[in-house]
Amino acid sequence: MSIKISSQFDAGAIEVVNAKSANAIDLNIRKDSHADIIQWFYFRLQGAQGEPCTIRFLNAAQAAYPAGWEDYQAMASYDRINWFRVPTSYDGKVMTIEHTPAMDSVYYAYFEPYSWERHLELLDRAQMSEHVRMVDLGSTVDGRDLNMLIIGEPSPEKKKVWVIARQHPGETMAEWFVEGMLDALLDPAHPFGRQLLKESVFYVVPNMNPDGSVRGNLRTNAAGANLNREWLNPSMERSPEVFLVKQKMHEVGVDLCLDVHGDEGLPYVFVAGSESLPNFTAEQAAAQKRFSDDFLIASPDFQDVHGYGQTPYTEETLTMGSPHITHAFGCLSLTLELPFKDNANDPDPQVGWDGARSARLGAAVLQPVLNAIRAK
Repeated sequence: MSIKISSQFDAGAIEVVNAKSANAIDLNIRKDSHADIIQWFYFRLQGAQGEPCTIRFLNAAQAAYPAGWEDYQAMASYDRINWFRVPTSYDGKVMTIEHTPAMDSVYYAYFEPYSWERHLELLDRAQMSEHVRMVDLGSTVDGRDLNMLIIGEPSPEKKKVWVIARQHPGETMAEWFVEGMLDALLDPAHPFGRQLLKESVFYVVPNMNPDGSVRGNLRTNAAGANLNREWLNPSMERSPEVFLVKQKMHEVGVDLCLDVHGDEGLPYVFVAGSESLPNFTAEQAAAQKRFSDDFLIASPDFQDVHGYGQTPYTEETLTMGSPHITHAFGCLSLTLELPFKDNANDPDPQVGWDGARSARLGAAVLQPVLNAIRAK
């Protein structure tokens, strides 16, 4: 059987340069559909069972985050359920996977995908709970549904907790995180979940960028917009996803917001706050620190040593989700970053950081969230 590489499926993305033999497969990472951003890949290789494969990504150095390839191991799967890491190297120009497939069909991806079908299943499973109402906020550029889950019975005395994920669609660990959080929140036996339903209402958008997710983009939607730079002036033409979510936030209010992302370079879990805002208060700084301290106790996967550090205030600051929300509502709003690579504090050579570990972190976040809303 001859070598075949394909990517015509949900989130698939690759360009084939040469695939005549298993030991000399040359590829290019495809750009986002409407932007010059290179990073996400996801493709299927057939016909190489038992053959040592050398898969070279010729344009890896042109990636949006070339440092992301340093100490990085690509992910692979035979069934798209169980994913594992495969030997990967980067010489500063070309990234190379060296792997001998055990089966005739194997998938390779930048990170464990989170499919559109699984997204719909997550929404459907959640709405079966008596505590959940699913809301259609509107439609994306491509006409896909932008859905939000309201969890808990709204009332004036309850705190309003927002969780949004996958503004950058290739950061699939963010939706794995949300899945774990939702499963814990809706588990009748979970003590933090039960208590949060008594004291708060969750407004959850598991996928802020449906079009980019299906198209196999890393950072942008179907109009080429980086949604996490659209918060100051979103529009229904360019960034309806942000426009609709921001509109709903102003309608119901925000007491706490987590914007969940993935970081290409740093092999750690960390948060980025809003301390660069000129009007950032000591009270807000204390709330950020308290959340981090509580998260350290709730999950050893979280840490507060490595992160982005102090960033100056610029014109771009208020275009980003978390600082914009802090500015608009005066609340605790954090960007939560999960790694593409592994957690260097507790590495797993077999799978690295993956979907299951992201989901466990999502369950663990309930404790710091509960403490945060009680402190307000």
